[in-house]
Amino acid sequence: MSQLNLTAEQILAFAVEALEDVKGDKITVLNVSNHTDMMDYMVICTGTSKRHVNALGQNVFEHLKTQGLQPLGSEGRGMGSDWVLVDLHDVVVHVMTDEARAFYDLEKLWDIKPEKM
Repeated sequence: MSQLNLTAEQILAFAVEALEDVKGDKITVLNVSNHTDMMDYMVICTGTSKRHVNALGQNVFEHLKTQGLQPLGSEGRGMGSDWVLVDLHDVVVHVMTDEARAFYDLEKLWDIKPEKM
């Protein structure tokens, strides 16, 4: 449970909505609640370029703030990075270029089947 009594599922829905609003590609949701106490869900999304990755991360950050949730933080936003991370308490969002996503392969690392959204 996080700020304003938003559930992890509500935060997840807002995050996915923010990614879809800016045309995020290959949005994948992993339920990691049985594997870590740090978060309940991990969202992985692909952007078409470093600029698109930044825009996606920025939109998630801003969209959740408008819902009353102050994100814990983010990494890579505004830096022209190929990977932006946004920590939304119970949900962590990873936005990556295709190349970074293929290289780090978080889905395989966690070895969890994606959830249907």
